[in-house]
Amino acid sequence: MAPKTWLVTGASSGLGTTIAEVALKAGHKVIATARNPTKAAAQNPQIEQLGGTWIHLDVTESETTTKVIDAINQAGGTIDVVVNNAGYSLLGSIEDMSEAEISTQFSTNVYGPVRVLKGALPFMRTKRSGTVVNISSSAGLDGLPTCAMYAGTKFALEGMSESLSKELAPFGIRVLIVEPGAFRTQFLSAFVEPAAGMNKDYAGTPLEDVLHMFRSADGNQPGDPLKAAQRIVEVVSGIGMGAGKGRLLRLPLGPDCYKRFQAKIDNMQENLAQVKEIAHSTSYE
Repeated sequence: MAPKTWLVTGASSGLGTTIAEVALKAGHKVIATARNPTKAAAQNPQIEQLGGTWIHLDVTESETTTKVIDAINQAGGTIDVVVNNAGYSLLGSIEDMSEAEISTQFSTNVYGPVRVLKGALPFMRTKRSGTVVNISSSAGLDGLPTCAMYAGTKFALEGMSESLSKELAPFGIRVLIVEPGAFRTQFLSAFVEPAAGMNKDYAGTPLEDVLHMFRSADGNQPGDPLKAAQRIVEVVSGIGMGAGKGRLLRLPLGPDCYKRFQAKIDNMQENLAQVKEIAHSTSYE
């Protein structure tokens, strides 16, 4: 398998770091991005030791597209795999969230990938090949209490990815949506709550219950991020457990995610069956 050039956003910690490391160990070239690349390099020396390159990239900035273009040109003018991993979760009641907090959540998780892709896709179209990996979440298909805004961003990313997969197919560009369940990264230790706190009326409701669950789950997640990164690289590369999976659009990761998705599908099928007569009653006679 010929080495590929990967660009991984949010590579300073968690799944992003592990994806970059696994890709490098597989013989690929990696452009790893971070808001503070000096700090990221110090905390993750293995990335440069394995041949990776760090660049500064804050996906909320308007200069993101230009920086991606410059990084690809400096790496030889070719990009094969883009992993949109940068993101975080804003958890709580939407009543308690400020417009600025909501805007930052969407700017990072939705507009961020758009800014990155605007820089990378022209290179892929020219070459008529490439893979876009958008890191979604189990929240991308199944929204829990507290996750209205976070799930909203991941639902948006999923819908965008579905359309992109059809738009980019004529150019030989694949889109893969990765949907991790609960993995033992720093994700839960870094989630953000509204600065206003929680409205007292939500005390004792599912929203507070799930928020407590998230607060206490950090460090106890069942998922191994190394195995997740290995599966992602395998599916992108068509090797190992990813052999023959080149047509996959979605990659759920973790038994917990798989269980949630199966329950969601079952509920949707039941809902669809119940509204069949209503759905078919609305056409002109």
